[in-house]
Amino acid sequence: MVSDELWSLVEPLLPEPGPKLVEGRPRVPDRQALCGTLFVLHTGIQWEYLPQELGFGSGMTCWRRLTAWNEAGVWDELHMVLLQRLRAAKKLDWSRAVIDSSHVRGPLGAAQKRGPSPVDRARPGSKHHVLTDGRGIPLAVSLTGGNRNDVTQLLPLLDKVPAVAGVVGRPRHRPDALLADRGYDHDKYRRLLRQRGIRPVIAERGVEHGSGLGVFRYVVERTIAWLHGFRRLRIRWERRDDIHEAFLGIAACLITHRHVQRLC
Repeated sequence: MVSDELWSLVEPLLPEPGPKLVEGRPRVPDRQALCGTLFVLHTGIQWEYLPQELGFGSGMTCWRRLTAWNEAGVWDELHMVLLQRLRAAKKLDWSRAVIDSSHVRGPLGAAQKRGPSPVDRARPGSKHHVLTDGRGIPLAVSLTGGNRNDVTQLLPLLDKVPAVAGVVGRPRHRPDALLADRGYDHDKYRRLLRQRGIRPVIAERGVEHGSGLGVFRYVVERTIAWLHGFRRLRIRWERRDDIHEAFLGIAACLITHRHVQRLC
């Protein structure tokens, strides 16, 4: 599940393991723990049922390793490396960015980024917010409660886009235009986008459907579908926000990596 090419990108970013304090079993190699984590992400299996006969190590081992790697910012760094490769190959479309969100159910316990969903009979859930370039390559993802308004995440998502180098000149992190549906229709945010040098192209409420933005906006909907192709992201089972955010970050990296592989 972890190719040699992908592992060569991930391995240098992993933090050095601390000294072993007690004698016991040898430490599970990081690559095997990453394979176990990706197995959970792809299949949606519970950690305790992770098949150890496949060489992954225990579910708790993989969970601890995922927590440590997420705290070290491994997935943000990996995403940056992948975006730099795409920009160097001139495969990032900065002429426009597209933003959207999707609800996921979250039936377990209370968490900060979980709330009653207005589109699912007020059942508890979360939202995945996604910002892509013009080709649908993920630039930033985030997690909020299911009751958060989409427009509140517009600026935070833009702020999460890393400054991507890869070519001569300044690193770039700002698209020329931002496309969004009616959920982001607000004059205040249009003004704030213009202040950042970004042209807002946002569908307006109260007008007939057929704005023509669907021709360009489908790429973010496709990317969200790719994210939810990872079964662990279809329903939020994690009580801890950071663990679900780690899965979301890994999935964004894997989708970006697919685009990098097309260059080979």
